[in-house]
Amino acid sequence: MRTGRYAALAAVVVLAVAGCAKDDTGGTTESGVALVKSGTLTTCTHLPYAPFQSKDASGKVVGFDVALIDLVATRLGVTQSIVDTPFEGIKSGADLNSGKCDVAAAGMTITDERKQVLDFSEPYFDATQALNTLAGKEVKTLEELKGRRIGVQGGTTGDDYIKAQVKEKNLDLEVVAYKDLAALQQALATNQVAAAVGDLPVWNEYIKENPGQAVVTAGFDTGEQYGFAVKKGNATLLKAVNDAIAAARTDGTYDKIYAEWIGAKPAS
Repeated sequence: MRTGRYAALAAVVVLAVAGCAKDDTGGTTESGVALVKSGTLTTCTHLPYAPFQSKDASGKVVGFDVALIDLVATRLGVTQSIVDTPFEGIKSGADLNSGKCDVAAAGMTITDERKQVLDFSEPYFDATQALNTLAGKEVKTLEELKGRRIGVQGGTTGDDYIKAQVKEKNLDLEVVAYKDLAALQQALATNQVAAAVGDLPVWNEYIKENPGQAVVTAGFDTGEQYGFAVKKGNATLLKAVNDAIAAARTDGTYDKIYAEWIGAKPAS
């Protein structure tokens, strides 16, 4: 991740290191869930994506997704460890297939295409897309952006939605894809794009943290739902994830976590 009298000490050190390496090669929980690292539920995510996952002032990764996966880890009798990795490797299944992590939790929309390479949990969040502009420069439709630039986070469903709208409606605007949410938000803040599209709760969080800077001017109800993902065929871990979410919904824990990270829970 010598000589003479030091030989014995060196041998002890080698054995100790070897022992540690063995502990990190994986393990199985009492409930039969195989993990890539013994005693740890390793989660792949892509930072930042507040309020689902981001670093707090101390550098700790926190958020809605983090809190829910903590419930899964507790159910398995292990602790959660988070790996920050590009979203492409998450949605393609490459990170799970390579053993980088056990579960993916990245504010990820369930789609038919992604189901081909990932096994998704039951939906845990209903999402929608939002159109965002700087305060004082509001537009409420894509048509109003004629001849201008609109930003999206590359590889996301927001990216797919806007490109489809441009093609379907033959809109005269340039779609600019950014590598992550932070870059997209910076592009809007510095007038590199006239508007940006992304998940509503994420932009609500940005607006809360940057009062008076940006506004949500319109919403696009795309019917999206988020899901956690595991490697194809990992039925035991998938069951543990679904059981943890179901239990949290039943005992009120889900609503408490939702209120803490998202806000008031919509009426069902």
